[in-house]
Amino acid sequence: MLHRPRRLRKNPIVREMMAETKLSKDMFVYPYFIVPGNGVKHAIDSMPGVNHFSTDMLIRDVEKGLELGVNKIMLFGVGDEKSEDARSAYHDHSLVPAAVRELKKNFGDDLYVVTDVCVCSYTTHGHCGILKDDYVQNDETVEVIAKMALAHVQAGADMLAPSDMMDGRIGAMRNLLDQHGYVNAAIMSHATKFASAYYGPFREAADCAPSKGDRKAYQMDFRNPEEALREALLDQSEGADVLMVKPALAYMDVIHNLKQNTDLPIACYNVSGEYAMVKAAAQRGWIDEQKIVMETMYGFARAGASIITTYHIRDIVEKNWM
Repeated sequence: MLHRPRRLRKNPIVREMMAETKLSKDMFVYPYFIVPGNGVKHAIDSMPGVNHFSTDMLIRDVEKGLELGVNKIMLFGVGDEKSEDARSAYHDHSLVPAAVRELKKNFGDDLYVVTDVCVCSYTTHGHCGILKDDYVQNDETVEVIAKMALAHVQAGADMLAPSDMMDGRIGAMRNLLDQHGYVNAAIMSHATKFASAYYGPFREAADCAPSKGDRKAYQMDFRNPEEALREALLDQSEGADVLMVKPALAYMDVIHNLKQNTDLPIACYNVSGEYAMVKAAAQRGWIDEQKIVMETMYGFARAGASIITTYHIRDIVEKNWM
């Protein structure tokens, strides 16, 4: 036989040399949930290994992460005042801006801080926008989202990750940031965030489950990959710097399709339900956690993601899985 592909799979050295998909710690973003108080580190039952942190405990954990090379984080605020108009979402002293200031004071440019920009944890009803007549109002929500983004950047956030899925919110954020001189603030848009059942544990962690109805009127229909591409390209045209697909595991086709149609970097979010399923199966001894996690990470990269937000990253680096 002239062609024997197995020649290039003979041993680990040649397999590493021939690997078409590479992973590095530089690709990963680690999510944190911030809560009020001091000395708080509280386990989230449905997400083993993930915790609620008060800002002082967050500083300690981030410092440990930096020693391992985890230098990009995403912040979610949990426990601020809830109201119909989500006014605490853009208050200068709400949890996320306050935590950003402390992080930057302690770590400066050694830490890259991404903040979630969405009001679901700040509304009494748990929806991602201003609710009137049981319908989320797009334009009113966009105004709040833009003010929230500005508050985060003024506190020192490096990148904003709007996850609300309102029409036009990237353009509104970009315009408001530019008006205030924050022309270098980056936006990683949740450009195709699907109305998914994979978010269940997150809604417990972030205290943001809708009190009534669902989010299908603004999050993406998971049956529509072409619509997902249109949504992402609209965000690109409005000034997004990175385009994210969320969830990731069931949407690798969407990641790949987006990669073929844009020059922007592609991110994916390995969400709470995906994480919890792996953890639950591993705890029962049904799977090899390390092998499953790493196969999944390579799958995201192979599909086209160069940025991966995942709760697995601390296990990956602390246990030297990569």
